[in-house]
Amino acid sequence: MFSHIMLGANNIQESKALYDAILGVLGHGPGTVDKKGRCFYFTEEGIFALSLPIDGEPACCGNGSTIGFAAKSAEAVDGWFRAGLASGGTSCEGEPSWLEGRLGKVYRAYLRDPSANKICALYRTPEPKL
Repeated sequence: MFSHIMLGANNIQESKALYDAILGVLGHGPGTVDKKGRCFYFTEEGIFALSLPIDGEPACCGNGSTIGFAAKSAEAVDGWFRAGLASGGTSCEGEPSWLEGRLGKVYRAYLRDPSANKICALYRTPEPKL
């Protein structure tokens, strides 16, 4: 559905350190910084990027916005959360936890990055085979 997602960051290197750690836990390589100072994470599904805002104003979080990263297990979500806390992220909804709802059973954790963007790692349990 998405070609890319770009988040504003106030300090690319500080944000890169966090995203290298948490995305590394999910199996992605470190970000690549281009000549303009933007940081890109390339995957087969799309691109995640960090950039200083082009209008020169400070980056700020979107009120009500969350970027969710897919995890392959509940253990990966736990690792993502621990790596995030150790790399400059802050917890914003408590410890990782299970939730069951209309879309099935999920295990999720939430953090704020150094620019206060809300991010999530989410593991969705496989659908039962009938």
